[in-house]
Amino acid sequence: MSRETIAAKRYAKALFEVAAGQQKTLEVEQELKAVVEAIAADRDVQKFISTPNISETVKLDVLKKALQEKVSQPVINTLELLIERGRADILTDLLDSYIRIEGESLGIADATVYSTYPLSEQEREAVAAQFGALANKKIRVNNVVDKSLLGGVKVIIGDMLYDGSLAGKLERLEKSFIIRQAQ
Repeated sequence: MSRETIAAKRYAKALFEVAAGQQKTLEVEQELKAVVEAIAADRDVQKFISTPNISETVKLDVLKKALQEKVSQPVINTLELLIERGRADILTDLLDSYIRIEGESLGIADATVYSTYPLSEQEREAVAAQFGALANKKIRVNNVVDKSLLGGVKVIIGDMLYDGSLAGKLERLEKSFIIRQAQ
């Protein structure tokens, strides 16, 4: 595990504790996710934050003005700490760690569901219910359309893969035939 990952976990744990104390864990997650996505999407902002010739004070002033009234104080405070300590590069790792800590604490798991078409809200709820029972957690579904699938779905929750795709079923069927022939 890299030093950056360890540091990101520490910041994420501290941010989660503050957010939990204010009963705003999910809101802080959404705000943090929006900040990370906004920074990742804009090369100029990335350069601005990572340029050593620009003082931390200037960076903080610009970020505070840009984020004021858009994100909560715990998120702003965390960004301030990262910039002051020259750790803005761990922001994505911090978000990932925060989501993991939050999920463990609140019994929430994120599921990436690969399907051949966008799932309806009813289908998302059905997948969340079915896999929530398997994982014994509340499931948040992130649907990814994968045209390479022949049919069915693949679901990834943490490090577990549930392959209900047609190709996966055919592969398992083929393996069962090979095993039977070998006997």
